[in-house]
This record gives sequence, structure tokens and C-alpha cells, in this order.
Amino acid sequence: MSAALPSSRTAVPDEVRQIRRTGFSVGLATGLYGISYGALATATGLDLWQAMVLSAVLISGGSQFAFVGVIGAGLAIGAALASILLGVRNSLYGLALSRVLPRGGWRGAARAQLTIDESAATSASGTTPEAARAGFWAAGVWVYVFWNLFSLAGALVGQFVSDPGAWGLDAAAAAAFLALLWPRLRSGETIAIAVAAAFVALLTTPVLPSGLPVLAAAMVAVVAGLWPSRGRTEGEQR
Repeated sequence: MSAALPSSRTAVPDEVRQIRRTGFSVGLATGLYGISYGALATATGLDLWQAMVLSAVLISGGSQFAFVGVIGAGLAIGAALASILLGVRNSLYGLALSRVLPRGGWRGAARAQLTIDESAATSASGTTPEAARAGFWAAGVWVYVFWNLFSLAGALVGQFVSDPGAWGLDAAAAAAFLALLWPRLRSGETIAIAVAAAFVALLTTPVLPSGLPVLAAAMVAVVAGLWPSRGRTEGEQR
């Protein structure tokens, strides 16, 4: 008697278990950046509770680093704008994930809170709706747990660190941004936008108050997104 081939019913749980393990690993690796965020937040003027509420409610590493970086210069409106600009991408993730994840009730509210880079990417790696859902929840929940735990540890340390630069914490924030950016530089268009944004930041840093060069660089991406690309123009002409 020949051995029975594995059915899809056994294949799907195997993939779900694997993607849940991946979600845990992603959550732990991402959570480590929370140490840098927490230390920078309290060292730049936020108290412990403010740093932790921001982390628990916003739960978006890039937006949080941008916020504390600009708020340290005393520009509250600029900090909010920088955070919002970086957080807009989560709305796009939500639209893409709406086909496999709940939209209403407490599950929908939890999904909205946990829609971040890591949960969206892990979900996208699933080949079935069940695996996509498992990947989203695993990465989202573990990132949330580890990010807040390490943020608390960093915030406690930051209260006793007068100069984050002396410990390399300012460089850690830049490294976190690069870690988010580098995997997305897959086409000539995105590389050109990144180079143009960096050029604008370099030009404006000597003449604008601290924090505003970040907004100026972000506007490069906004303008590029509104500008019709050659591919879209050719598609419309056809």
C-alpha cells in the first residue's frame, strides 16, 4: 500500500505553527528597539508615564522615534506632523488586510491597533487566509508585548542618562530608521526618492530648527506619491 499524500488539512496547521514562530521572532527582534525609544523619550523631556502611554497607544516605532526626536526641540506641532506622516502607511496596510481580518467589534478594534509594518509583512507571507490571520496576530501581539516591555526598560534607564549620545542611543534611533527603510529600497524609483529626501535633509539641517528637516524630507515622498509616474501615465493612455 502506498503512503498517503499529506492533505491540505495537515499542511495548513504546519504553516500556521511556523508563521506563529516567525511572529514571535519578529516581535522579539522589533521589541529590542523599544529600549532605544524609551531611553530617548525620557532623556528628551517626557516623563515615564508619557513615554509609556505614547508607546501603548501609538505602537509604531518609526512614528515614535520621529515624535520624540522633534519634541525634544520643543516643536509640538512638528512632532505630531512627523508622527502622522510616518503613520499614514498603516492605513494602507489596513486596507490590504481587510480581506482576511475582522472589520468590526473588539477584534476589529484590536486589528486596527496592531496594524503595523511587522504584522502586515508577516501576514503577507502566509499562503492561505488562515496562515495570513495567524501571522498577523502572532507578530502584532508579540511586537506589542515586547515593544512595551523594552520601552519601559529603556524609559527607566533614560531617567538616569543625561546625554543619550554618550551611550549611542541617538545612533540607535537612526539605525532603527535604516532597518525599516533598507528592505524597501527595491526599485530605482524608491532609491531615487530616498536619495532626494536625504539631500533635502542635509540642505535644510543647517538653516531650519531641529525637527523641521525631517518634515521637509518627508515632503519629498509626499510629492513623489502625488506625481504621476511614467508607468501609470502610459497605462492611462492605453
